[in-house]
Amino acid sequence: MDNGMENMLDMYLFETNSLLEQLDEVLLDAESADTFTTDSVNEIFRIMHTIKGSSAMMEFSSLMTIAHRIEDLFFFIRENTIDSIDEEHKKELFNLMFFSTDMLRAEVEKLENNEPLTSNVDSFVEKVNSFLNKISNKTDETETAKKEGENDQKSENCSTELPQDGSGAFLKVTFDEGCGMENLRAFMLVTSIKDIYENLTFYPSDVETNPDTAAVIIEKGFLLGFDTKQTLETALNIVQSSGNVQSYEILMPPQAEQEDNVPAAKESEPVAQNHIDAAPAPKVQAPTPNTQPSAPNTNVTHVGANKQSLISVNLSKLDKLMMLMGELVITESMVTSSPELQGLKLDNFTKSARQLRKLTDDLQDTVMSIRMIPVAGAFQKMNRIVRDMSKSLNKNVRLTIIGEDTEVDKTIVDSIGDPIMHMVRNSMDHGIEETVEERIRAGKNPQGEIILSAEHTGSEVIITIQDDGKGADPVKILEKARRNGILTKPESEYSQKEILALLMAPGFSTNEQVTEYSGRGVGMDVVKKNIEKIAGTVTITSELGKGMCTTMKIPLTMAIVDGMEVSVGKSIFTIPISDIKQSFKITPEEIIYDAQGQEIVKRMDNFYPIIRVHRLYNIDTEITNLEDGILVWVGEGDKSYCLFVDELMGEQQVVVKPLPSYLSTYNIKKSGIAGCTILGDGNISIILDIATLHHNTSDYAY
Repeated sequence: MDNGMENMLDMYLFETNSLLEQLDEVLLDAESADTFTTDSVNEIFRIMHTIKGSSAMMEFSSLMTIAHRIEDLFFFIRENTIDSIDEEHKKELFNLMFFSTDMLRAEVEKLENNEPLTSNVDSFVEKVNSFLNKISNKTDETETAKKEGENDQKSENCSTELPQDGSGAFLKVTFDEGCGMENLRAFMLVTSIKDIYENLTFYPSDVETNPDTAAVIIEKGFLLGFDTKQTLETALNIVQSSGNVQSYEILMPPQAEQEDNVPAAKESEPVAQNHIDAAPAPKVQAPTPNTQPSAPNTNVTHVGANKQSLISVNLSKLDKLMMLMGELVITESMVTSSPELQGLKLDNFTKSARQLRKLTDDLQDTVMSIRMIPVAGAFQKMNRIVRDMSKSLNKNVRLTIIGEDTEVDKTIVDSIGDPIMHMVRNSMDHGIEETVEERIRAGKNPQGEIILSAEHTGSEVIITIQDDGKGADPVKILEKARRNGILTKPESEYSQKEILALLMAPGFSTNEQVTEYSGRGVGMDVVKKNIEKIAGTVTITSELGKGMCTTMKIPLTMAIVDGMEVSVGKSIFTIPISDIKQSFKITPEEIIYDAQGQEIVKRMDNFYPIIRVHRLYNIDTEITNLEDGILVWVGEGDKSYCLFVDELMGEQQVVVKPLPSYLSTYNIKKSGIAGCTILGDGNISIILDIATLHHNTSDYAY
């Protein structure tokens, strides 16, 4: 695929995914209101029309066919109003629409994964046709009975001879064999032509309300009447560009053998006079907007200006921009921290360096803000999950979303979608009580609630998924953990926090039966790993009978972080500022030894182990006495301990560089190393991962 086609595909995927998200929101709002409004019907019709057109341009036939059939369906609904459809058919319509969006999304995912599209969607087409026949028969059965005799007569006229209605030229249109809903396709064609020629005649004339005319059109074609052949030819472009038109034929009535005499002949007949009056309609339409207030024109201009103020940019370009920004930060640090400048009094240089730092910081903030997007996209998808599972599990549950405007890095939003979805599914399947009666007996609202929230806290975003269900039973958790051989110490020594942490052990589940949506705990280790991949943490809190809350702490971005540089021997390490609680010196009297002889220190009425970094990484250093160095109290999630280092070198904004791929064979990421960065003097500093560093210090286990 060349660059041009690749860019077109990227734009197509971006636009289609955005439209499908809008469609889900419209459908969910409509279902909650238990009806479609005029605006929602028009919105769905517009979305499907756009997807159909762009898919046809890209030659994605399955997507085009699905969108086209739904467009036809909502064209009928728009022309006949949703109120004419009974409640039973409305429910079927909602299910059909959600099914169609799932099909469209599945086809788009195939494109994203470079997989072949579905070659046959006939079953879906039949499903739409069947539903359309149901609602059209239900809506028009009375009117159809009244017009049956009239329709038969008109159909006969269409087959035997051209109607004598004063038209000077006719166009006979034949649709593709097996396209279905020929009567609606004919009416859509009539609607399009009437935009340029208002006094159009057509046969059968009741295609809008009588589905039986589809058979007549298949057998004898669809006839369109125009005042002159010239008017007919102006409408040919519309006919030629319409979908599913197989062929067309121009027919002239006997009295119109000479076109020059047609206008004169029509002047003597009232019906013909009407056609003459309507003929200049396209010319009359030009001044019509002048009779309207000027506000609509202003609105159109305003909308155009808004569209021009937003552009879509490939994420790879933003990644490159971020990389260049990181290099600029490093270069700026190298210039201002050059050893050749040490000890020199350069006032002008210092002033310029401060200005350079300010501009660099502003530029970095701007670049970061470009990559920031709201979490609303990931959150809104959960509405559909809750809706589908509520119907499947027969549970009455509402989803409350808080803080959906909270912004984080694009790559992080993409990474948290699956973990959030998994936790919402767990809350629906295994958290919320099975029956309304069970909730009422517990003194709860009959309707369950899942709260999905996000908020900023400094350099982190905290996302919580909370339900008001049954909560986790510690006794059952310990029992299951014992059966699975997960326990590492006697059950009586486990705290509430440690018991809940067992839920995130690999393969752990408290659900007694395997269901379509799994039970609480299934795959929780995967959720934890996915969050830890983006330097985040996951914690669980629960109260039996009250519900459960899963908290995810994730960084705003992983590219540039504020870090504290510390030295250990000749090595320099960087600790993220967000993980540091306090740094302090201690006296020998403050050092306490536990039963295993490990060093611990008391801080804020709690005891924390001391981890000697030089011993952990086998680094030679002259500072081995705790009173000679510095203790850095760090914590991430539910892990908290003190690192012993030689000295603090100062705070520095650093660019996180990934470790070389060949180091992955040594499992280095599980050794407390998150990455590295280049310092101002060109040296490399290892960035410590506070979470994994604690996991791999068995000598300091507590």
